[in-house]
Amino acid sequence: MDPARNPAEPTSAAPLLVVMGVTGSGKTTVGAALAQRLRVPCADADDFHSEANVAKMSAGTPLDDSDRLPWLRTVGSWLAGHATTGGVVSCSALRRAYRDVLRQSAPTVSFVHLDGTEEIVRRRVAGRPGHFMPASLVASQFKALEPLEPDERGIVLDLTRPVDDLVEACLAAAPLPWTRSHPAPPPTRNPIP
Repeated sequence: MDPARNPAEPTSAAPLLVVMGVTGSGKTTVGAALAQRLRVPCADADDFHSEANVAKMSAGTPLDDSDRLPWLRTVGSWLAGHATTGGVVSCSALRRAYRDVLRQSAPTVSFVHLDGTEEIVRRRVAGRPGHFMPASLVASQFKALEPLEPDERGIVLDLTRPVDDLVEACLAAAPLPWTRSHPAPPPTRNPIP
């Protein structure tokens, strides 16, 4: 191992990314497109929720930290299992403490925060058929959200940008720097519906 290299620094050979944000921000769509471009495995953290968590959210009740901790550890295990090969997971990762749990398992992980307004997200969630997360929980997601801090490795992108533009912004920033924002350019393609 190169003694000059910090083991917490991501390598370009094996990108390990979490596409984060509130429900309806486009995490799954962007995560899948990013993984396809990077040719690495992709996972949706929603698939790691317990039946009890899904039932609770389906009933319109926000999860609490005791609900989230086992789920976050499972997501962290997935990331750790892909640390050498790379991978992308879409996961809300709303609070710093949640991201810290993921970093405990996978110290080289970087975050792609899809950021936008509550109004835009509420419209998106209301238009999603068959998803367990109701639009009524959007406000609780924004209340819980703690944006990336300057000492967290990641990038903040405007969720209204087209998927291809978001993927290109991630690739252009790779390896991801300490947190910075990229404003929205003039629209060139259709945004995520």
